[in-house]
Amino acid sequence: MQKHSSLIRAAVDKYNMIDEGDRIAVGVSGGKDSLALLSGLIHLKRYYPKAFQVVAITADPCFGGIENDYSLIEDYCREQGIEYVIRRTELYKVVFEDMKKEESPCSLCAKMRRGILHNMAKELSCNKVALGHHSDDAAETFLMNIFRSGTVSCFRPVTYLSEKDITVIRPMIFCDEHKIEALCQRYSLPVVKSRCPVDKTTEREKTKALIRSLSEIYPDLKAKLIGALERGKISGWK
Repeated sequence: MQKHSSLIRAAVDKYNMIDEGDRIAVGVSGGKDSLALLSGLIHLKRYYPKAFQVVAITADPCFGGIENDYSLIEDYCREQGIEYVIRRTELYKVVFEDMKKEESPCSLCAKMRRGILHNMAKELSCNKVALGHHSDDAAETFLMNIFRSGTVSCFRPVTYLSEKDITVIRPMIFCDEHKIEALCQRYSLPVVKSRCPVDKTTEREKTKALIRSLSEIYPDLKAKLIGALERGKISGWK
């Protein structure tokens, strides 16, 4: 956990993600990435020189019209002394029933979920929202934007949303996905299996497979993509 939180601290320090007195809402989907982020920030706050608070928040999509079971995450947060708030939503109904002809359900679902998380954060008096995107997500998003829309862009490490007066941070941008998986297994983090009807069949999964295939020809491809983001100072990377 120390190495994981050190990588989080490296991103936090480089991009000035955390200030004294911050109250940070961590978006917890139940997946490995969000739980690794939550556990990493809980560990970091114990020794980071700037005092900050952590709150865990979940927007349950209620896939299939059924509320998901987050009881193990509730137990984990209780053990860690962390406030945990769950909001049941109609994301599934809107994305997969009302808007079933939408070409990109993942994009719509993510956008709506972020909006809900931002509102929850404000209601809980949080000034920042932390999301669990990692270095693999950055490399994939970079390529997806080039392939799908012809834009050289990616999500930003830090984004200030003026309409909400809230800052979105991504402290795991230096963390590798396979190491996150190992961390979750080693510490038995309470990962909740995704019930999304398009899980593992998305455009992102295709891009992940493409990077994996190209990496056999071009070693360290992912690192080079991240380096290109930083050297080009694209989307706030530096």
